[in-house]
Amino acid sequence: MENVTTIGLDIAKSVFQVHGVDAVGAVVIRRKLTRGRVLGFFEKLPRCLVGIEACSSSHYWARELITRGHDVRLLPAQYVKPYLKRQKNDAADAEAICEAVTRPTMRFVPVKTPEQQSVMMLHRVRLMLNRQRTQVSNALRAHLSEFGVVAPIGRNGIEQLLVVINDDNDTRIPADARLCLRMLEAQLRVVKEQILENDRRVRASARETELGRRLMEIPGVGPLLASAFVATVADAHVFKSGRCLSAWIGLVPKQNSSGGKEKLGSISKAGNRYLRQMLVVGAMAVIRHAERNGTRRPWLVQLMARRTTKVAAVALANKTARMVWALMTSGERYREPIIA
Repeated sequence: MENVTTIGLDIAKSVFQVHGVDAVGAVVIRRKLTRGRVLGFFEKLPRCLVGIEACSSSHYWARELITRGHDVRLLPAQYVKPYLKRQKNDAADAEAICEAVTRPTMRFVPVKTPEQQSVMMLHRVRLMLNRQRTQVSNALRAHLSEFGVVAPIGRNGIEQLLVVINDDNDTRIPADARLCLRMLEAQLRVVKEQILENDRRVRASARETELGRRLMEIPGVGPLLASAFVATVADAHVFKSGRCLSAWIGLVPKQNSSGGKEKLGSISKAGNRYLRQMLVVGAMAVIRHAERNGTRRPWLVQLMARRTTKVAAVALANKTARMVWALMTSGERYREPIIA
């Protein structure tokens, strides 16, 4: 094993597959490892290039192997797939990873720190809690409608339903149904409190870093989006330009060009769905404010004049992503355009 230079590591919950080659590409290692033997195995190896598919727990294993002196690269799974030969199994996956990690044009995923993963967990849990709040609210509406009790849409409507649930003198709701509805009410109350606590922590995480405070100066970028960018984009310099970041988020047009003729379609919707969603929501807020109060950005005024609102919002989200990249790579602050 002294002559191994490159390793493809296919990780899983319990069984890991290792595929290693030497400097000329000859296979020198092909074996399975249990979870408990992985770190001990790599401690005995000389420094080598290790490729791992970016997936659940990949950042943890990357950090562990880096501390043991190895050069670790995380690869997007869709970029490994073309190197897979015939049938799919753990050994074939490890071989494909080993081949893909040596390609000079391969794109890699930066290894995240535990702090960055913790902030992203705040955002993922926030999404889950919001889905649960919607689910419980819809359940309350559906169950009460069975007894002829309905309310307007929105939070005010839910509050009206909660008043009915807690009114013991309302004879429209049977006792057993009221008991079940109060269980849902208690669950809704807990979820709301957890969402508020989560939002407070997200805002605090955005203000804790100097980069987060600078990003929040961009119109359409609030604490939620700034925190998500800081946690998701570990190193903005891996993107050659702001357009590369926009393409990674999925805010650039899809291409179907051939024979020197460019044919562009709708946005690709590739990459990070969460950042794309937040960018478009922030852009919509900027456009609504501009419609009511005007704006000092001539580009936005011209865009709103020739495009529909939602198309303009996507274009503005693209531009916002490019500004985020500029601020993250240059260290400068946002400056409002000066009207001559």
